[in-house]
Amino acid sequence: MPLAVYILGLSVFALGTSEFMLSGLLPPIADDMHVSIPQAGLLISAFAIGMVIGAPLLAVATLRLPRRTTLIALISVFGLGQIAGALAPTYEVLFVSRVVSALACAGFWAVGAAVAIAMVPVTSRARAMAVMIGGLSIANVLGVPLGAFLGESFGWRSAFWAVGAASAVALVGVATRIPRIPLPDEKPQLKREVTIYRDRQVWLSIVITALAAGGVFCAFSYLAPLLTDVAGLSSGWVPWVLALFGVGAVIGTTIGGRVADAHLFGVLLSGITASTVFLVALALFASNQVAVIVLAFLLGLSAFYTAPALNARMFNIAGVAPTLAGATTTAAFNLGNTSGPWLGGTVIDADFGFQATAWAGAAMMLVGLAAVVVSMRLGGNGTPSRRVAGAPGKAKPTRPTELTPATPSTSATPSTSAPLITAAEQAAPSGAAAPRQ
Repeated sequence: MPLAVYILGLSVFALGTSEFMLSGLLPPIADDMHVSIPQAGLLISAFAIGMVIGAPLLAVATLRLPRRTTLIALISVFGLGQIAGALAPTYEVLFVSRVVSALACAGFWAVGAAVAIAMVPVTSRARAMAVMIGGLSIANVLGVPLGAFLGESFGWRSAFWAVGAASAVALVGVATRIPRIPLPDEKPQLKREVTIYRDRQVWLSIVITALAAGGVFCAFSYLAPLLTDVAGLSSGWVPWVLALFGVGAVIGTTIGGRVADAHLFGVLLSGITASTVFLVALALFASNQVAVIVLAFLLGLSAFYTAPALNARMFNIAGVAPTLAGATTTAAFNLGNTSGPWLGGTVIDADFGFQATAWAGAAMMLVGLAAVVVSMRLGGNGTPSRRVAGAPGKAKPTRPTELTPATPSTSATPSTSAPLITAAEQAAPSGAAAPRQ
């Protein structure tokens, strides 16, 4: 795996820490800004909505710009957003800083995913995405608890300064280690890129991703009150259980990334099924302290085990537009991260109890599982449709361009360089090439 892919994973660590750390900082932010906790909670929603809107918007806006330059600009804007948040004199300024940070974060995710895919062979796509997602997993294990610790010890603004510093480190890595990916001879055309949305498999992939993410975060977002009010654990246990979820996420990402390239649908079916089972068990045994702790770990493992396959799936079916594919996946994940907590809040407001969030999450998972089955029955083997791939008639070799996922990096070693992929190879079933690792 090229070093540059790990640099992207380091960058995602900073992005993920900023995205999720506010869950442990809401009370001090609310006190300092003289707003209610629900109002402070809107800062989390603003970030998620900014991700949904920003991913496709910035993917389109930067479509014809050099990839490395775009990444440098986006991580710089993100870091400045953290500094603005740390210095924010009012709630309104802090809110705007979160929106700006979210837009930059979404753009970095979309472009960074396309760059990661471009630097590895087609048979290592899921592994490359696992490295990036691994940065997010580590953010849940280390970044979020560290942000909470800094907020409690030195004030909530210190957490923003820390993420700003991490962004600066990521900026240096991106500027010095991400190779220059040449612009294609023929400039990308938006009209051609957006044809990926004519493919029903793309829309199925969006639905599956949103439901898989939403089902987990429907329950995970309310895990803290479930632990204290239902399981009867003290509040001191909450950070440790959340960290345990993150440990499961790291393990799941590692396993899923190594298996998904060869068994993409197998990972999707087994991962979503496992998450459904764990959510049902969480609902049934919510009052059992040991069971809740173990299930938090298992839920993190199963959720992130599925994530590399969800990412790779979109690139397989929309490979001719990798930036839009990355943007669409980012938006889909954040649709789930927004809709899941909303559904969980709805069942809580209806007085069904905190454990009902697990039932609601399991229901979302079952619908997602049904969508996977539909995708398989429609011939969803990861093949780009002819309409999307633009390859009617006989297969022709594709030209090596920046937008071809298998384009070799100019600095890649022979062992990591990807060969030129022909349309015929793109048309091969995703499980046909072996070995995948």
